[in-house]
Amino acid sequence: MAAVTTSTSLPRTVLPRLLRHPAVAKLLLLAVVAAVLVPLADARWSGGSWPHALTVDLTGPLGRAGDWIIDNRDSHPLFLYFFGYVSNAVVLSVRAVYLLLLAAGWAGVTAVAALVAWRAAGVRSALGAGAAFLACGLLGMWVPTMQTLAVMVVAVFASVVLGTLLGLAAGLSDRTHRALRPVLDTMQVLPAFAYLLPVVLVFGIGVPAAVLATVVYAAPPMARLTALGLRDADEGVMEAVASLGATARQRLLTARLPLARKELLLGLNQTIMMALSMAVIASVIGAGGLGDRVYQALASVDVGAALAAGIPIVLLAVVLDRVTAAAGERLGEAGEKTPWLYAAAAVVAVVTAGRLTGRLDWPDAWAVNIAEPVNSAVDWMTGHLYSGVPYVGGTADWAGHFTTWVLDPLRDGLQWLPWWAVLLTVAALAWLIGTWSTALTAVLAMAAIGVLGAWKPSLDTLSQVLAAVAVTLVLGFATGIAAARSERFERLLRPVLDVFQTMPQFVYLIPVVALFGVGRAPAVAAAVVYALPAVVRITTQGLRAVDPAALEAARSLGATPAQQLRQVQLPLARPALLLAVNQGVVLVLAVVIIGGLVGGGALGYDVVFGLAQGDLATGLVAGAAIVCLGLMLDRVTQPTERRAKTGA
Repeated sequence: MAAVTTSTSLPRTVLPRLLRHPAVAKLLLLAVVAAVLVPLADARWSGGSWPHALTVDLTGPLGRAGDWIIDNRDSHPLFLYFFGYVSNAVVLSVRAVYLLLLAAGWAGVTAVAALVAWRAAGVRSALGAGAAFLACGLLGMWVPTMQTLAVMVVAVFASVVLGTLLGLAAGLSDRTHRALRPVLDTMQVLPAFAYLLPVVLVFGIGVPAAVLATVVYAAPPMARLTALGLRDADEGVMEAVASLGATARQRLLTARLPLARKELLLGLNQTIMMALSMAVIASVIGAGGLGDRVYQALASVDVGAALAAGIPIVLLAVVLDRVTAAAGERLGEAGEKTPWLYAAAAVVAVVTAGRLTGRLDWPDAWAVNIAEPVNSAVDWMTGHLYSGVPYVGGTADWAGHFTTWVLDPLRDGLQWLPWWAVLLTVAALAWLIGTWSTALTAVLAMAAIGVLGAWKPSLDTLSQVLAAVAVTLVLGFATGIAAARSERFERLLRPVLDVFQTMPQFVYLIPVVALFGVGRAPAVAAAVVYALPAVVRITTQGLRAVDPAALEAARSLGATPAQQLRQVQLPLARPALLLAVNQGVVLVLAVVIIGGLVGGGALGYDVVFGLAQGDLATGLVAGAAIVCLGLMLDRVTQPTERRAKTGA
């Protein structure tokens, strides 16, 4: 009888416990709200897609805004005394760096690069830096390389300064962190093509517009990682420093910043990579240099010439990455002054000899043509891999299967859902992982897409983003875990990641199209290639930063490597893993525009069309819809600080 009583009373005890669970309580409350509001909304605005009555046409206001800028650009005080000074400062800075590089000559620039690399990272890095600059000359790209280097030096410096200031503000103040988060999301998610048009309207075609567009795109990673490093500083160390009577400024300079050095270096790395990845896009509005060579080559479908200009971009990124990272690691170390003086004297001698002999320019006879063999290799890949692989099928078949089995069901399913069901799903996901304010922000961001009149193409873009992010995270987490567990594998992987992240998207766009055809599948492939390096790097860094004492304690208890990973490393590296998810979403969205050029359609095509036609309304509306998608996905995938700390 007691047994029967226990069995019948079991549901009575389990049900109240289940109802007290926060997630269940949230879902029940949301279900009650939906039961009241959904019938009213469906009766007022029936139909599956977003109601036309709830849309706002921005064509007129944006068109008038564009006309006002054009009419007042040469006379209004805002342009004359603010934007004009900003433009002049950028032009003078870039010109000064460029003239300095030309005055040093190819031998002098190579010698200076080798000297800085030697002082920062040793002899091996010095040889690599010298070889990288010599390779730029051998490819016949010395002058375009110097043009790009001048623009990137100014853009990276401005991005690092802006990003560090924003990161300091966000890392030291919770309120500022919450306020800056949507700003950084907008800066990084808004596609470059979307804000190229307003930047060109304000600054005109030329270097200032290119530099400022690059800064907007490259500064957020520095800000995010600076804030992450400051907010994750060891609390025990901070308490010890505070107990010694240190002021807030002293705690920042002597404890927080040194503890955040790895995150700062990673932020600098990501800023350099993203700035150089903008070289081709910036060439569309007059940046010149290597990006312009890539753009012109791809306009004539010359993959070889595009690769010849793309390789120096990668080499520049690798050299800057290695030198800056090693310089940060050696901060505070005392070096030998005598070899430094001898090396500096040798560099001065090389520069002087080049100027006296009049051999500042790279000799044309030393250039090597790689365009023809590269084009032959691309033709072979197209002829043999596109459809000629026995048994497993060619890459065209893989792209077709991915589109049929993944992309089409995702798109059709999202577009089949009623608009209120999409909002409810977003609210449920965001509220489960955060707070009611998180859910409200996500729902408002999704609703704004409908208000802008971009509901259907946004769901099409969302299906591509979800597929690309899923593939990116699976590959990125697996590769990052492997790199964190093996230093040798990480060293071998690092140059591959550099190439993937710094090679302009336009360069590998044609091989991707040649292998996968035109459509949404190559758009997803391009997004995965671009977003994967950041996910791998951040995952590796987060797992490597786990407290060794925690791992040693787990090993002493007999935990296997797999158990250490699941029970120690992954939980302790949760902030870095969440940041990797965030960056994966952001970078995939950044390539949505590139996907629009290869048949991805949807919002990417609308942004490109708006820029090509000078249609501010079409381009900005589609760009704003992409920002709203990014904001919604960020809130759905990023827990709030309270939940992240408590693990609730």
